[in-house]
Amino acid sequence: MTRSNNSCDSSGESQPHSETQKQEKSGFGPPIAIVGMGCRFPGAPSIPAFWRLLEAGQNTVMEGVPGSGIGRMDELFPDGQIPSKACRFCAYVDGIEEFDAGFFRISPVEAQLLDPQQRMMLETTWEALEDAGMDPDRLRGTRTGVYTGISNDEYRMLVVESRKPADAASCLYALSGTNLNGTSGRVSFVLGLMGPAKAVDAACASSMVSVHDAVADLQQGKADLAIAGGVQAILNSRIFELRADAMMLSPDGQCKTFDASANGYVRGEGCGVVILKRLSEAEEDGDRIWGVIRGSAVNNGGASTGLTVPHIPALEQVMEAALSDAGVPASDVDYLEAHGTGTAVGDPIEIDAVSAVYGKGRKADRPLLIGSVKTNIGHLESAAGIAGLIKAVLVMQRGVIPKHLHFQAPNPSLDWDRLPLKITSSMMDLPERGGRPRLAGVNSFGISGTNAHIVVEEYIAPGGLPYGKNELAGSAQAVTVSLPETVESLPLPEQELKRRETRLLPLSGKSVNALRELAERYLSWLDEHPEDLASQNASVEPLLSDMAWTAGVGRSHFDHRAGVVFRDTGSLREGLKALGDVSESPGPQTPTKIAFAYTGQGSQWTGMGKALYEREPVARAVLDRCEEVFRDERGASLLDVMFGGGEGDLGDTAWEQPALYALECALTALWSSVGVRPSIVLGHSVGELAAAQAAGVFSLEDGMRFAAARGTLLSETEPGTMAAVFATPARVASTVEELNESSDSVGLSISADNSTHQVVSGPIAEIEAISKRFESEGVRVRRLNTARAFHSALVEPALDMLEASLDNVAVEPPSLTVVSNLTGQVVEPGQALDGAYWRQHARKKVAFARGVQTLAELGVDLVLEIGPRPILATMTRSAWPDSVQTPAPMVLSSLRPPSGESSASADGADFTQAVTEAYQAGLPIRFEGLFAGEARHRISLPSYPFQRERHWLDSKRKQRSGVGHPLLGVRHESATGEVTFETEVFQSDPEWLSDHRVFGRVIAPGALYGAMAASVSLTEESGAVVVEDMQLLNALVFPKEDSEDGTGDEGRKVQVVLDSSERPNSRRVQIFSKGSGEDWTAHVEGHISQGAPMPEAGSRIDLESLKTPLSPIDVADYYRARAGTGINLGPFFRTLGKVWSRPGEALGEISFPEALGRNELDVHPLLLDGCFQVVAAARNPGGIEEETTYLPFGWERLWLADRLPDRLFCHVRMSEVSQGTEVEPDEPPEVWNGELRIYDPNGVLLGGLSGYMVKRATRAALLSAGEG
Repeated sequence: MTRSNNSCDSSGESQPHSETQKQEKSGFGPPIAIVGMGCRFPGAPSIPAFWRLLEAGQNTVMEGVPGSGIGRMDELFPDGQIPSKACRFCAYVDGIEEFDAGFFRISPVEAQLLDPQQRMMLETTWEALEDAGMDPDRLRGTRTGVYTGISNDEYRMLVVESRKPADAASCLYALSGTNLNGTSGRVSFVLGLMGPAKAVDAACASSMVSVHDAVADLQQGKADLAIAGGVQAILNSRIFELRADAMMLSPDGQCKTFDASANGYVRGEGCGVVILKRLSEAEEDGDRIWGVIRGSAVNNGGASTGLTVPHIPALEQVMEAALSDAGVPASDVDYLEAHGTGTAVGDPIEIDAVSAVYGKGRKADRPLLIGSVKTNIGHLESAAGIAGLIKAVLVMQRGVIPKHLHFQAPNPSLDWDRLPLKITSSMMDLPERGGRPRLAGVNSFGISGTNAHIVVEEYIAPGGLPYGKNELAGSAQAVTVSLPETVESLPLPEQELKRRETRLLPLSGKSVNALRELAERYLSWLDEHPEDLASQNASVEPLLSDMAWTAGVGRSHFDHRAGVVFRDTGSLREGLKALGDVSESPGPQTPTKIAFAYTGQGSQWTGMGKALYEREPVARAVLDRCEEVFRDERGASLLDVMFGGGEGDLGDTAWEQPALYALECALTALWSSVGVRPSIVLGHSVGELAAAQAAGVFSLEDGMRFAAARGTLLSETEPGTMAAVFATPARVASTVEELNESSDSVGLSISADNSTHQVVSGPIAEIEAISKRFESEGVRVRRLNTARAFHSALVEPALDMLEASLDNVAVEPPSLTVVSNLTGQVVEPGQALDGAYWRQHARKKVAFARGVQTLAELGVDLVLEIGPRPILATMTRSAWPDSVQTPAPMVLSSLRPPSGESSASADGADFTQAVTEAYQAGLPIRFEGLFAGEARHRISLPSYPFQRERHWLDSKRKQRSGVGHPLLGVRHESATGEVTFETEVFQSDPEWLSDHRVFGRVIAPGALYGAMAASVSLTEESGAVVVEDMQLLNALVFPKEDSEDGTGDEGRKVQVVLDSSERPNSRRVQIFSKGSGEDWTAHVEGHISQGAPMPEAGSRIDLESLKTPLSPIDVADYYRARAGTGINLGPFFRTLGKVWSRPGEALGEISFPEALGRNELDVHPLLLDGCFQVVAAARNPGGIEEETTYLPFGWERLWLADRLPDRLFCHVRMSEVSQGTEVEPDEPPEVWNGELRIYDPNGVLLGGLSGYMVKRATRAALLSAGEG
């Protein structure tokens, strides 16, 4: 939508105004822009989904009864009785029990005690900030305020009833996780915000009052950015019943606002958030602006006819105050989003007040259009106002009013014919206003008398929108870049540059699954913009460029990263689809020490830097300055020769050396503009000149003069050549010495030690001789394409003038660590890099291999090659020593020469690819640098795909009897000597059992049987625990929790039977279970023995030595990967704190869950299961099981010398069991066999498990035991 901008005078007539919607208004403060929105409403998990719901006229209210599986009826009414029909109806949010705790660095223990309202507020705030195109990480330490409307603490009731918190930490979590004031405080804490943080309880007006408070703080300068909204979760049946018994709720389950049949409201839940900013600053910053808050007001009804009854004079006053604050007449307002609960008392009162205020001066042919979102999603109570505000903003932005539902016959108590109002009983367009921004009012009233009203205005972008009318974009924002200190005084070129041909779309997630899902969301986003992309198949402009810009500067960037480099829509789609196959792996470790390695001679190619010069203003600024200096020195154009023109030869060192210097200085500045700067620099031969310039040794200009002089002087030396010999340094040195003894010339020199090869230089004949000598001995030799013998005696005639060329140059101490070519070591403090240094540098050997060793000693973990092609990368990897603690670094290159059909101007795309690799390596990229010289728009992009998991406190659980052994139950002994332990288990008791789910069903873990057998051994036998030849026969599968026969949490009797065995000193152990009306099912069978611990028991091992050959894996990703195979482990079973693995081997650190309090068992199933979990990491490093599910099958021998401590380590080695020749080669193994060793934190061996076997399991076979 593109309109001219107009304002209106007090008469209500449209009048043009000079600028856009700036600060001018006659109210009490500057207008406030809504720059981002997020929501999680019933049936609408996002803003686009919310508009689709409204546009389609959907009603999200559900009717359910216990056992129906609808909503949360079974949780709200566990006894199956609903006291009032009105309690059957509600508008629920899907998956309220799920939360991505790991994303916000919240432990599973704390997450379980965290009010879902706090969870929703965290996630929705993140989405709203992403909608605003703001990187939440950049807000840390800023004066950003958080204002949350919240009045419901029903989860606290669940926590109190459960008596769950048993330790100090859990008690603190219970308090902080359920306090209403913790909702805003939690957001501020997680995001590091330092503005005001307020929780507002004004009943149903809470969220609107929170917005009002946020607006006031922004207008008064108390905050610079505001996050405002409201949240509501329905979790307590008694609160529901009270509302129904008070006749507040509709017995037929609909909000029939303003209808004759209106008989109460329907409850709903959800969360909505808006991001607010002063309009002038939002426009200046290029923010996307959804709409503008022109005015707001809050009051109370005072001593009205009743505390809960709206007071007409107070309603009139609050609307008039908001209009006055907005500085607009009521007759200019086009639409009213009504409070509209659908009650027989409240509806007429609201309409009377609205008519009295908004009817003044309103013409009959311009009625005020009225609707209420409560007819779609119910009454969200403390989040109701924010839902209405978001709807009103969307109405203004879209220019369309959705249908107001359930309106059949107007409320007869009102004289509608005389009211200048119209209920939007069908979808209709907002009336045009001749270019004037449209206006809407939003009402929100609380049951205790608090009233709030906000006037919101359509935002009209000054230059119109660059895309379709429904694609909201920020104003064009000029991009600024950061340059290194050594060149920051250079002005960027003002001339127009060529359009960049490639873009980088950076994607990231806190897990690989999130990364994959984000790529899928971008593919869907492309599908949603066919019109905007139709003309862009041959171009990345403008929408896709704005997409790349927003994704770079407006998102946080996490450990798991992928970059898609694309030229058009087609290549973008291909790159996104490829991410569907991205493999599981630990996220990259962010490099902490970066070294720039500058390439030397022989790396040049005609056309190098041309694309950068044509498209990158930073590179052009440096190259232009070098060109000016070179012209002054030589009276010719260096760039012409570099780019393939001119009369010079780039293969001539007179041109090559200054060209490399200029390009490498430009690349240094270009990398700096994207935020990548070195802490250490290293050059190879002439490359050290650019390295020294980067370290501030001399200025860009002085370095250019020196490079030009050096190139000219060396080009005038006697002809010679060079060769690379792939032999050891000692062997090459010996041969050179031998040949030089018989030489009658200057002889040969070793000019470089490059680790993989030694470079020899000298007269042509002698190079030919040594080459043939080595080749005859079977040594590979490669002649170098050069007409001069650098770093040899042939250059000595030029050294006096070379040294003198720096006589008048101010040489400064390095500002960065410089590794010298002369020594291969760090330039010492006080060592001057003056003419004398560069004299030796030109003559002596390049000690590159030693320099790489120095990088390793300094702890460098990323080497970035600065030059026109990757030459140093291979040499760096080869020279990296194995003897140091620092592992081999990641090595990246900046540019590559063209090959095949690629253009000689491809280095622009190469640099984009190089930045992509740096991004994927974990470097913090300043994405502004990829858009230098452009003006870009922020646009709406897909939000982060939270990886939610269930975190819920079940307060009403069936429990076992507390009699007998805490795990085995009551002991019985028969006359024949048979011993039986009997207990009863439920899905919810032991309380940790329901956290072990396979294919969605609660299944007893194999570790439960192992712990039971071990406990029997400890109880009945003397000596160490020895459980042998254990076979798992049948799984103990609980019925579905929503079983129609009501058996979801019926108890199962479990018996552990111990009888005689034919084996000496051994007894047979069996474990059975049965449900009500069932026969006994045998689950396991094995033997316990009287025996001593293994001889190695009590021995000590260095745990660090076990870690050395292994790689750490991300535990969160491990559990997500296991969930992908059907094994879903809840918080109690997530006992792995750290895991290290490689194929066939893993080490895990296992801890007893804090939430369970004191561990009363000598062998707890959760600790033993943690050991079994390490097995999965050994089978598949990273926890990836590729949709193949394995479960324990049995073991040969389990022995324990002592009780299992609450923290332990388990070391596992696994191998495949041969399956014969009939198995398909790509088929996963049927059986794995392994050995486990269990250690205490000091490395003392406590026990072991040999012959442990896991077997591939199918869903059908596993669950068949529980289906009958």
